[in-house]
Amino acid sequence: MAKIKPGKGAPYARILGVGGYRPTRVVPNEVILETIDSSDEWIRSRSGIETRHWASPEETVAAMSVEASGKAIADAGIDAARIGAVVVSTVSHFKQTPAVATQIADLLGTDKAAAFDISAGCAGFGYGLTLAKGMVVEGSAEYVLVIGVERLSDLTDLEDRATAFLFGDGAGAVVVGPSREPAIGPTVWGSEGDKSEVIKQTVAWTDYRDGEVEKFPAITQEGQAVFRWAVFEMAKVAQQALDAAGITSDELDVFIPHQANVRIIDSMVKTLKLPEHVTVARDIRTTGNTSAASIPLAMERLLATGEAKSGDTALVIGFGAGLVYAATVVTLP
Repeated sequence: MAKIKPGKGAPYARILGVGGYRPTRVVPNEVILETIDSSDEWIRSRSGIETRHWASPEETVAAMSVEASGKAIADAGIDAARIGAVVVSTVSHFKQTPAVATQIADLLGTDKAAAFDISAGCAGFGYGLTLAKGMVVEGSAEYVLVIGVERLSDLTDLEDRATAFLFGDGAGAVVVGPSREPAIGPTVWGSEGDKSEVIKQTVAWTDYRDGEVEKFPAITQEGQAVFRWAVFEMAKVAQQALDAAGITSDELDVFIPHQANVRIIDSMVKTLKLPEHVTVARDIRTTGNTSAASIPLAMERLLATGEAKSGDTALVIGFGAGLVYAATVVTLP
């Protein structure tokens, strides 16, 4: 049997740069209340959301991704031509083929970078980060661009009182590259397909095409089931990620969970017994739930505002439709 030569990558990988893009239009709760029977106070108390961003027709999945990626590449201090792979996590790019990642790679000026899309809902950024780390260490790419991007306003039923206020649009991106020391810990990830109905698209595209339903497909969820699962099960996953990285909560600087709901975030902090010195991302208040984009957007904002700094140790965890999840510990760029 012939021996296959192993790749020669970097000993370790790290996040070298981060960038974000939020659409120009800011949508307050008052706009949502035009189509549902609720109140600003109820929305804030249940979700923590005050405003969210909705994309214009020009702010496409590709356009938002290019904006966020350009900032991440500049932050990493490299030329776009050195990007060897582009990984895009999204559930709201409506062309099944080709992958939007190929368009983004071209628009950014990469040199024929490998490019593909993944669908892992709100855990998508963590999945992409794990793939990127593997590529850098294996030697498939020196630098990998990981993008989480969504136009969830296109998949929001504004008459659904349970979800109309939740979702926002935006893009977040990071550049992953070589490191001399560990800076992205082991990933704790998985799926619970027996709970696939908890967060889902209302109907299939073919049902809408064939006229079997009148309403355009939208995202729906069982709020209480999501809350219980996230608070109790995902707190366990977060702790497993800390343990896998050999990091105690006292050594942690930042906690960046998926921005699903401020009550979920606060409950996870309590369950994990995080010390008061740990900075907790609560970007959901002004950004809403942006699914795959939420973690990189929250990361970018914490660094931009000075609430977190380069070199900080951060626990990141994404969880959502599938149900799927992914958690890891990273060093912030």
